[in-house]
Amino acid sequence: MNAELGSLELALRNRCAGGEKALVPYLTGGLGKWQECLAAAVDSGADALEVGIPFSDPVMDGPVIQEANQRALSVGATPLGVLNALSKLDVGVPIAVMTYYNIAFRFGLERFAAVLASCGVAAAILADLPLEEADPWVQAADAAGVETVLLAAPTASDERLGRICERSRGFVYGVGLLGVTGVRSSLAESATAIAARLKARTHKPVLVGVGVGTPEQAQQVCSVADGVVVGSAMVRCMLEHNDPIALGELVGKFRQSLSFAS
Repeated sequence: MNAELGSLELALRNRCAGGEKALVPYLTGGLGKWQECLAAAVDSGADALEVGIPFSDPVMDGPVIQEANQRALSVGATPLGVLNALSKLDVGVPIAVMTYYNIAFRFGLERFAAVLASCGVAAAILADLPLEEADPWVQAADAAGVETVLLAAPTASDERLGRICERSRGFVYGVGLLGVTGVRSSLAESATAIAARLKARTHKPVLVGVGVGTPEQAQQVCSVADGVVVGSAMVRCMLEHNDPIALGELVGKFRQSLSFAS
C-alpha cells in the first residue's frame, strides 16, 4: 500500500503508526524570515509543513493570518515567488501549500498542479473549493502527483463526510469550529466531534485545524484526532517576533504536548 501513497500521507501515517500524533504547523509564505522559520519548525518536531500562499481575500482566515497575508503582499510576495523559494528548500518533510481557488484558476489548473510538483510541493489545500466543484482540480492534481487535502466542516452530513474522506489525499482536514481561523480561549466541542465522525469513516490520517491555538488544546483534540494543524498561533509568533528561534520554541511546545495525547 505504501507505494500508492503520496509523501504527505506516508509521513503522517509513519508518525501515527505507533500511536503518536502528527503536528503540521502553518506558516505564511513571503512573511519575514519565513524560510528560516520552516527549517526551525522541522528541527522542533514538525511532521509536515503547510505554507500559505498569500491572497488578498483569504475568506477562511481571521485577523492574524489576514494581516500576515497583507504584510507579505505589501513586500512583493507572489505565488510564483513563494513556490520558487520552496523549490530551493530541502527541509526534510513534505510541504503542503494552502491558498484559494482563484490563484489555481488564474494559473490554469494543469499548470498550477505541474508547477507545484516541479517545486517539490507534496500537496495542496484550496480552502474555498467545495467538494461538488473539485473534480477538475483534483484530476489535474492527481495527474501531477499532488495530493489534494479536502476540508470537512462540522456542519457536513455523514454522507458528505464519507465522500470527502474518499476523495481527500494526504489527510482529511477536520475544521474544528464554525468561523474563521484564530486562537480561542478554549477548544470548541465541535473539534473533537468532527474528529470522531471522520475517524469513523476513514483510515486516512485525520487532522484537525481552525481553533487549535495552544498546546493544551492540541493535546485535547488529539485524544481523538491523529494530529493537528496549527496556524494562527504560529503566524502570530512570526508577526510579533520574526524570529526562527522563537518559532521553533513554539513548535517544540506543541510537539511536547502531543507526546501526552492518547
